[in-house]
Amino acid sequence: MKYTVGVDIGGTNTKIGIVDEEGKIIQKEIIKTLSIEGVENTLKRIWDKIQELVDKSKIDSTEVLGVGMGIPGPVKNKEIVGFFANFPWEKNINIAKLFKEISGKETKLENDVNVIALGEAKYGAGKGFLSSVTIAIGTGIGGGIFVDGKIISGFNGAGGEVGHMKLVKDGLLCGCGQKGCFEAYASATGIEREAISRLKVNKKNKLYEKLEGNIEKVEAKDIFDCAKEGDLFSIDIVDYEAEYLAMGIGNILNIINPEKIILAGGVSLAGDILLDRVKEKLKKYAMGVTLEENFSIEIGILGNDAGIYGASALIG
Repeated sequence: MKYTVGVDIGGTNTKIGIVDEEGKIIQKEIIKTLSIEGVENTLKRIWDKIQELVDKSKIDSTEVLGVGMGIPGPVKNKEIVGFFANFPWEKNINIAKLFKEISGKETKLENDVNVIALGEAKYGAGKGFLSSVTIAIGTGIGGGIFVDGKIISGFNGAGGEVGHMKLVKDGLLCGCGQKGCFEAYASATGIEREAISRLKVNKKNKLYEKLEGNIEKVEAKDIFDCAKEGDLFSIDIVDYEAEYLAMGIGNILNIINPEKIILAGGVSLAGDILLDRVKEKLKKYAMGVTLEENFSIEIGILGNDAGIYGASALIG
């Protein structure tokens, strides 16, 4: 039996799992990333934990083919990270080379959302399909494009950054510093910003009552929960979210024409109250041919394990 290791490195936590030949996670654990301690210390702690999990699984270390890693930032040639989002590390570090020197194992890297997309494509909601685009909707919007068995990383590792395509000329300010981005409207941050704006002028609704007037504390989940309870004010905000989500997805369909769109991240947990509206509004933004036959939009099924699965799939 041969095994691969998937490592999903986040700003706060790092998920590590050992995956067997059948695509099953046999051991997994979460450790603190502690990037402030420096790149080498972080990588050494990750390798120590991998060895611990290998021992716990009673696997001979020679059976481990390699280590795949997902990391927040653009990745070049599955080796070099252009810059690290939220990490105090230098630019253009060859993480694959560094980790191979520490572990002796083949190491490959990809952007964190790309490995989520690869995980869903290989083992999750996109399994068995040749093309899918995974859109991770949380504080921001990330994307991963899977076509003909490969993730499209782009020239400098920035391929798949669908959250920063422009939906509105000189529109709302995005976290990237530009204006009018998909992310500025359809992310959790975008929907919360819209809710706060509306709550300042309309306080006669279930959402305001739920927040007890503390409108700055609103979270996307609060909006969806109130909408599901029939609050018309919240339903209008969900319609706003669905409109921009449909516009962004429509652009993706027109450019890439995938068989499947997979939604991941916290906002995807809203379920049918959002998904049904997006599907209906898509007809305004996507060419009819992209919606024909077996095209579908689905919620990702791997949850927090998607990054482990996708990272492990980089090996082999």
